[in-house]
Amino acid sequence: MYPPTLPPARRRVKPSRGPWYTLHMGDTILQGYVYRGARACVLMHEREMRAFLSVWRRAQETGTALPRTDDPNYLSLPALLHHVLRCPRNYMIWMCEKLGLPDPGIHEPPAVERIEAEADHFLSHVLEQWRLPLAGVDEKRFDEVYPSRWGVPMSLESMLEHAVVHPLRHAFQLKELMRAV
Repeated sequence: MYPPTLPPARRRVKPSRGPWYTLHMGDTILQGYVYRGARACVLMHEREMRAFLSVWRRAQETGTALPRTDDPNYLSLPALLHHVLRCPRNYMIWMCEKLGLPDPGIHEPPAVERIEAEADHFLSHVLEQWRLPLAGVDEKRFDEVYPSRWGVPMSLESMLEHAVVHPLRHAFQLKELMRAV
């Protein structure tokens, strides 16, 4: 079982701009970040992960089909959900390894066959585990560059930004596919 979670984000809709979120992060949960840029990315990552899950659910409800591909991450909507929910774990573990920090304790995601049923619970766990590992890291450390797991040299700041954009990009793709139907 995953550890207990903090209160989830409250979704508020601003009609002219689409969904946006007020996060129940609480002033105490993310206070104490040495580098506020890292704190901002952690908060934006949470917002975009929650937004992706909402878009994914709409795609699932409307029967949106993904384009044919040999990429196992895109073989089905559940495979895409698994991919997007798995990546934050990999990003945070990579950053912690490069910074010499302890393992962040993020569990492996549920299997593709169970991911839809367990998505909310697993996402809460991932987001909770994302909140603190980088809090004490000095800003200069985020400029350090290392090879990513896919072979591209990336600064820690770039990896954080990638983590924010990754769910945003997949949500955009799903919205485009839903519009095409």
